[in-house]
Amino acid sequence: MNKIKLAIIGMGRMGITHYAIINTNPNVEIESLVDTSALILSMLKKYIKIKTYKDYNELFEQSKLDAVLVCTPPNLHFPIIKKAAEKKIHVFVEKPFTTKLNQAAELTQSYKDTDLVNQVGYVNRFNDVFIKVKEYLDNKVIGSVIRFKSEMFSCTISKSDESSGWRAFRENGGGAVFEMASHAIDLVNFLIGKPDKVVGSSLNFIYSKNVEDAAFSTFIYRNGITGQLNINWSDTSYRKPTNKIEIFGDNGRILADQYSIKIFLNKPDTQYKLKRGWNTLNITDVFKAVPFYVRGNEFTRQLYHFVDCIQDKQIQNKCTFADGVNTLEIIENIFNDYRQNGSV
Repeated sequence: MNKIKLAIIGMGRMGITHYAIINTNPNVEIESLVDTSALILSMLKKYIKIKTYKDYNELFEQSKLDAVLVCTPPNLHFPIIKKAAEKKIHVFVEKPFTTKLNQAAELTQSYKDTDLVNQVGYVNRFNDVFIKVKEYLDNKVIGSVIRFKSEMFSCTISKSDESSGWRAFRENGGGAVFEMASHAIDLVNFLIGKPDKVVGSSLNFIYSKNVEDAAFSTFIYRNGITGQLNINWSDTSYRKPTNKIEIFGDNGRILADQYSIKIFLNKPDTQYKLKRGWNTLNITDVFKAVPFYVRGNEFTRQLYHFVDCIQDKQIQNKCTFADGVNTLEIIENIFNDYRQNGSV
């Protein structure tokens, strides 16, 4: 089988991370790299013997590619992916897919009736702990879900900013909702399902001038489930970004983050050998090894999954553009709900 010829567009933090991971896959040949920074391109040329471009349009015109990893700021995703669709190229794009729901829907439609792989980088779907939580929920270990809380905290913004950089403007994909809530929302969609209604949304501006630093919202489902979203990227009690999910069912409760699960059961579960009362599992109890480790198994697993889906059309992709649209729809509902009711 021929190697997949791949390019990475955007060589910032995530682009470099993805380069390190995908470069270890024996089925991939990194054909070229793209970035608008002359400094970054000069460093790449010095240390990596590979073609570089300053403009993604040049890449698409001059290279024959099978796939691209899109790691630019979110507001640039739409024209890049649209061009990739025209060239019939497989795409992995960093979250939150795009900054506009209608653009995301258009891109999803352009890939819908093709055999091209389309994937959004929501890594929680590939985290060992959250995969185990999904398994527990599917098998009704805590019974029927009644309520939940999805949270994400970090100390990303811990002082007043000067409104510089793309993260300082929502139009570019900045702010705690696009940057962090998107992960927590996608985790809800993955574990519980997409909510039917968003109410009670609030946004807090702690240090930032133009974007929210914290967000809170309530999710409502037609089947009676309710949930809460709680996000804060200005919480200095956290050293690094942490996702948390708490799920209450009629047979117990699950508390989980990226590294461990605590599960309380009203009655024991013989299938999983879980006792009545509290049970604790660490990621070392549930993890599956990956060929290369950077930041977490999930980062490698999602990119290797992208490659596997390209090579084997029978594999169902775990995080498609359609999943990205679902998350963006909830994000838009949160912003709309806050605009309508948040200033009460």
